[in-house]
Amino acid sequence: MSPLKTLSERMLRALNWRASGRCLLCDANADNPPLAICSGCEADLPWLGAHCLVCALPLTHHGLTCGECLKRRPSFARVEAPWRYEFPVASLINRFKHRADMPFGRLLADLLTQHVQHALDQGLPRPDGLIAVPLSRTRQRQRGFNQAQMLSQWLSRQLHIDTLKDVLIRTADAPAQQQLDARSRKRNLRHAFNLHPDASVNGLHLALVDDVLTTGATADTLARLLLRAGATRVDVYCLARTPKPGDST
Repeated sequence: MSPLKTLSERMLRALNWRASGRCLLCDANADNPPLAICSGCEADLPWLGAHCLVCALPLTHHGLTCGECLKRRPSFARVEAPWRYEFPVASLINRFKHRADMPFGRLLADLLTQHVQHALDQGLPRPDGLIAVPLSRTRQRQRGFNQAQMLSQWLSRQLHIDTLKDVLIRTADAPAQQQLDARSRKRNLRHAFNLHPDASVNGLHLALVDDVLTTGATADTLARLLLRAGATRVDVYCLARTPKPGDST
């Protein structure tokens, strides 16, 4: 069976589950349609809470900027993320990303949409377009899809913000970032991305879309690239923010 056919079937399963009225996590009645989650499970998710006003790093108090962002302001303006990267959100993201479990991906996208819409209603500047963080050709071939692109498309339909394609390209299949420290991640990203030859972002406010923000090295690299090409502002919309190692905030 081809990856595209398998993906189409899983997308159909996601739509069917949304219509079933059952909670994906506990199988009880989903009492806040059209979300495929009950209010109890939704309340138990690891919501971000107090966090850095720039990079969304979990903090102990509200309204603060973390030390790293004070020391060196990142190229992106603001990160919007609903959750800490903890159970069960971490498991849901991994099932979506590595097992193409589309019902979980769609649920996460729906909840992220609500989070971003609330931020926009509270005064967050509305971007001109969304850009998915590009995946390496090898990993996209292995998975059959780019999870960031899927999230961006779902966000685009619900927020009525265009997803811009053919803007960023991954020029090298760099090693996976997950097991690297911050310095190694930055070194790993050198020459890993470029602008598409036909890309035009001059004067645009853009939002990068990804699944998880860990050190922010990838987002910073891409934001800097877009700003140098004439973008006026770059934000980041992602599902979850990883706390510092050993942080029990």
